[in-house]
Amino acid sequence: MNILVLCTGNSCRSQMAEGFLCNLGFNAQSAGIDSHGMNKYAVKVMSEIGIDISNQYSKKINEIDLSNIDVLISVCDSAKENCPVIPNIKIHYHFSFADPSLSQNILLYRKVRDEIKNYIFNLSKKLST
Repeated sequence: MNILVLCTGNSCRSQMAEGFLCNLGFNAQSAGIDSHGMNKYAVKVMSEIGIDISNQYSKKINEIDLSNIDVLISVCDSAKENCPVIPNIKIHYHFSFADPSLSQNILLYRKVRDEIKNYIFNLSKKLST
């Protein structure tokens, strides 16, 4: 199963979700409607819990081979609304998380990280069946 996590800028929320999915053994990648570069705070708060996303990079959805994607997970409303139609994707999950990149508050990054962690862990049970 190939999973794509989609967000607006592929700098923070989608990168964290990709990190959690890969850590759980899923074949996952992330992309954005735009590419805003990796967010250093996202890398930091993930490393605090032992997940290294420093080798991931920010990319646009048009850089992904969508023909191999089975599951789409959108993590913000903007990405859900602006995502191109991908005919082969039959399963789409959506939850809109607050965008911590609008601030430099490390506590907000940790809060969103933990929310994404809980969401992905619960979703992983569905994906594993």
